[in-house]
Amino acid sequence: MTFSLPFKLDLGGNDNAKGVTLALSSGLFIGASFIIKKKGLQAAGNSGGQRAADGGFAYLREPLWWLGLITMIGGEAANFAAYAYAPAIVVTPLGATTIIVTALLAWCMLGERLHECGILGCLMCVLGSVVLVSFAPEEGELHSMEEIWALATQPQFLTYCAVVVALSVLISFRCGRYGETNVLVYISICSLMGSLSVVSCKALGIALKLTFKGHNQLAKRETYVFVFAVVVCIATQMNYLNKALDTFNTAMVSSIYYVFFTVCTISASTIMYKDWENLPAHAIGAQLASLLVLMLGVYVLQATKDTKPGCAAGRTAILVGSVASTKEVAEYVHLLPGCKPGDEGGTEGPRRGGGGDESDGSSCESDVV
Repeated sequence: MTFSLPFKLDLGGNDNAKGVTLALSSGLFIGASFIIKKKGLQAAGNSGGQRAADGGFAYLREPLWWLGLITMIGGEAANFAAYAYAPAIVVTPLGATTIIVTALLAWCMLGERLHECGILGCLMCVLGSVVLVSFAPEEGELHSMEEIWALATQPQFLTYCAVVVALSVLISFRCGRYGETNVLVYISICSLMGSLSVVSCKALGIALKLTFKGHNQLAKRETYVFVFAVVVCIATQMNYLNKALDTFNTAMVSSIYYVFFTVCTISASTIMYKDWENLPAHAIGAQLASLLVLMLGVYVLQATKDTKPGCAAGRTAILVGSVASTKEVAEYVHLLPGCKPGDEGGTEGPRRGGGGDESDGSSCESDVV
């Protein structure tokens, strides 16, 4: 008996094949790096050194940790190179590979349990990735930084950039009030600025590719404008991502960030590089459907991460949300403005990060994300 896909797996050209290969390799290396670094951290703790969680740096003496760091750098380099060959609508969603590899290796090498529904989430990610790659658009050739600069200065993309900056500034002014009770505050800024960093990284990747082919683009001022954009956007992105990770449950942050970052990046890339300009309607529909399957797969994998064994518990976690995640958010939020110890959803002690004005008769539970 033979099995065949209901569609032809067409990578859309040699460059797309290189981009997909680099993106998948990046996910494999970065996912493996998390496990290798974790093994190094465990070895450092078992050797009697001060743990990283306690502010120690004993892990710097562990070869495994350095191997993990080198593996991660290699993965990030492959991811950067992937954007030079394939459109962002293909490369960015394939970042789900990292989540799958990490979950599977943690199950095999660290003894961390992978829920039955988590396996379903992995299969959904694989299916979504296969369909996404099979309908990948073929990018037009760009021959100079001047051509890329012309794309970046289109009225449509300049409008997108203005909206991104305005929204990021507006949301940043509300961080003090809502940042520690609503995960979308930090994630929104990360995703919006991250979309600009991706299209700028793609421009730099193309510049390097052209330079290696003998057409030097490194002496052009447009190249350094994109370098500046990358530095500013990534610095902002990392700042707010660290705040999100420090405030909320890691699984919740990573899954929500994946969805928002993917949507924003595809929007920016489609506007600037016109990824869908020559793509038929059925191919666009298939890509959108595959993105939905990928996002659902990531959600299922993360929502059931700390759930009790069994399909019933898995279904509850998927439909209602992870109880463990909600409890961890509550531990960080502590006492919301206007709540007193003993109120529903409140806990003893001051709210993390300081006070805020009191409000009469407000419910703690309604403000917890």
